[in-house]
Formats: sequence, C-alpha cells, structure tokens
Amino acid sequence: MEWHACLDEYEKLVIRMSTPRVVIDNGVCPTATLVKVDSARRHGILLDAVQVLTDLNLSIKKAYISSDGQWFMDVFHVTDLNGNKLTDESVISYIEQSIETTHCDRSHGFNGLTALELTGTDRIGLLSEVFAVLADLQCDVVDAKVWTHNGRIASLIFVKDCNSGSPIEDSQQIDKIEARLRNVLKGDNDIRSAKTTVSMAVTHTERRLHQMMFADRDYERKPILEHTSELPAVTVQNWVERGYSVVNVQCKDRTKLLFDVVCTLTDMQYVVFHATIKTSGDKAYLEFYIRHRDGIPVSSEPERHRLIQCLQAAVERRASEGVRLELCTSDRQCLLADVTRTFRENGLNVTRAEISTTSDVALNVFYVTDATGNLADPKTIEAVRQKIGLGNLKVKQLPSVYHQKAEPEEQQAVGVGGAVLLSLGSLVRRNLYNLGLIKSYS
Repeated sequence: MEWHACLDEYEKLVIRMSTPRVVIDNGVCPTATLVKVDSARRHGILLDAVQVLTDLNLSIKKAYISSDGQWFMDVFHVTDLNGNKLTDESVISYIEQSIETTHCDRSHGFNGLTALELTGTDRIGLLSEVFAVLADLQCDVVDAKVWTHNGRIASLIFVKDCNSGSPIEDSQQIDKIEARLRNVLKGDNDIRSAKTTVSMAVTHTERRLHQMMFADRDYERKPILEHTSELPAVTVQNWVERGYSVVNVQCKDRTKLLFDVVCTLTDMQYVVFHATIKTSGDKAYLEFYIRHRDGIPVSSEPERHRLIQCLQAAVERRASEGVRLELCTSDRQCLLADVTRTFRENGLNVTRAEISTTSDVALNVFYVTDATGNLADPKTIEAVRQKIGLGNLKVKQLPSVYHQKAEPEEQQAVGVGGAVLLSLGSLVRRNLYNLGLIKSYS
C-alpha cells in the first residue's frame, strides 16, 4: 500500500484498520473455497463483500458473520456454478482487490451509456412495446435487466445513440424518450404509478432494481397469478435479553439469494450483527441478528409485518418461474424488438430478462410463461425457436416437470452451440471480461 506524503502515522493506522483484509483459503474445506473478511464495522460492509462474490456468479454455500463491537468478521464458503472450488488466479485476485478497496468501482462497464429506469404495471407484450419504442427513437440497447413481481415490472436499460455510439445527452431527445416510454408503461389503467427516468449516473443494476421495486411497494400487492412454487418462509422475533431481532428465512436455494436478502436489509436501514447461512440440497436457511441503525430492534407489529413482506418480495423477485431461453446471435438494430414481438405473437409472457452485448454479439436470457403464468407449451417454445432460429435461441433450463423429456435435447443443444453459447463454467471469466480485468473470457 502506497501512502500519500502528507499522512501522519495515526492517519495511516486509521486507514489500515478501516480497510478490509481478505484471506482466500483452498486448503481448509474439501468442497469449497473459504473467503475470510475482517474489517472495521461500517454500514454496508457486509453487502459490499457479498456483492463482489455474487457479481462473479459465485455460489455461497455457507457463511458465518459476526460483528463484535466495532469489528466485522466474515467467512464465506463459495464455489463456482459447477460446484467447483476457485482455482482461477484472476478470479481470486479480483475478489481480494475488490473487497480490500474501500471505494470499489461499481461501474461494470456502463460508463458512456444512458440509463433508463422504468416501473409500471406488467402485461403481456409490454417488453415488446418498450424495445420497439427504443428502436424507433434510434436507441441501441447495450445492457438491460427486467424483473416482474406481483403484477409490477421494473427495468434498468442502458442505451446509446445508434448513429454516434455516444450516450444520449440532448435534453429534447431525453424528454421525447421519457414521454414515449411513459405512454407505453401507463397503458390504459396505470396513469399514476408508471414512472420513467433517464439518468447518466452509474449504479449497481440489481441493487437499483430492488430499490425501484421497493419504492413501487410491490411487496404490498397481491400476486395476479397463483404461485406454483413454495413461498419463502420468513419469521421475525425479538431476543429481548440481547436487544436483537432474529430474522429467519427458509426457501429454495439459488444463486444471489444472500445478496438479495442482505441488500434489502441494508436499504431498509438494518444492521446485521451476526448471521449464519447454510444450504442443504436445494434448500437455504438464513438467520440474521439485526438492529435498526439507531440501535433499536424491530419495535412494533406493523414494522415486523413490513419487514417480513419486504424479505419475501426480495426472494421472489429473482425467482422467476418459466422456461429459460438463451439467445446468442450477432447484434443488430431492432433485434430485441423483433424477438420480443415474436414472444408476444405466440402468447409468451417474459417474467424476467437479462440483456447484454459483448463484442457485437447479443447474449440474452429470457424467462417465459404462457399468458396465464403457467408453463409454456413445448410446442409453442419450438415454434418460437423455429421463427427466431434454432441455432440462435436455445432452451437452457426447463422447469422440473420437463426435466426427463428435456435432458437429451439439452445435451444436443450444448453440443451444437457449445462453441458459441457460454457454459456455466465460463460465466465467471465473462464477468471479469465485462469488468475489463481480462482480455478474453474464452
């Protein structure tokens, strides 16, 4: 660590104490890599550490968190998405550098782009209309994430001008984009709650999506469609003797689950003092000992009820049901508008989407159901694939009811598209590439 010439020894000591120290150990646990973090405690330090790990699509199998006095200590048991320990030195180095950097750069390569924030009432074909408007306004979609929950939609879309390749800064053009998108979002019955914001600010996409849906109060709304999966079980009880509120979350395990829960607790101004996270099979068990930032535990029944609702919503937003479709093809203008229009014309509803562009190649993921929220008919999926291109659009993950029938096709899809589609094992390196830390992720 290099020091500025004007710093005295006391200032250097303060910086050393406040800078997180990271140790990565592959020798202790036979099945996972241990990431140990200790630091002076500050609000958000746990979220920062979890965010670094989840941004690399790492799976957190266990975690032990303790914050005694003013010191924060944490141990994560992590693997890649294939369940393997971390051996890639570029990944290990990135984890160490990111957590140890007090002011870590969270731009994720979105500098030079214009961010569009959209919230409103979800409906069939809405995404198709949004992308059609952006194409008509000469906006090139570089990256986007779309979440739906309880009949609401939130989307963060990063665009640039199609002609110049520059961010959109002209005030008249920005006003036009906002007005056109607002008209699409409000439809016939959502005049008040539809919101469109254009921003040049860079933010962490998934944390911002949580904040947008929280501000939209999606957690208070009743689901339009019946859930076909088990709802997360959340309890909040007070440990009066120690002055903690004890939060327990039990649900189906998935990637980025811990991030979603910790993100919500942090943005609701709660501090995690102790926590234990463990997974068993496809189940996850999370226990947190929390207080509000003012040092007081949950103090009323309405607050307890609201916290339970918000944590359930945080778990459900990313747990999209439906068929996972991956599109990998050369990027072109109107691509997203054409693809999502095909979904709409075949009665498919997009419940979640992740859009990215790397080196003029579109790498997009869509989760789709039928118009009523039920499992899409395999014949419909096949018709959509025929229309878009069998080699471009592949079924990568089917609901459990499809698994026996889908296994041979999935194996074939990997064989045909293996040279083009990213495997799970390469997702970590792809993220490092997008962050500009390596020159190639192949």
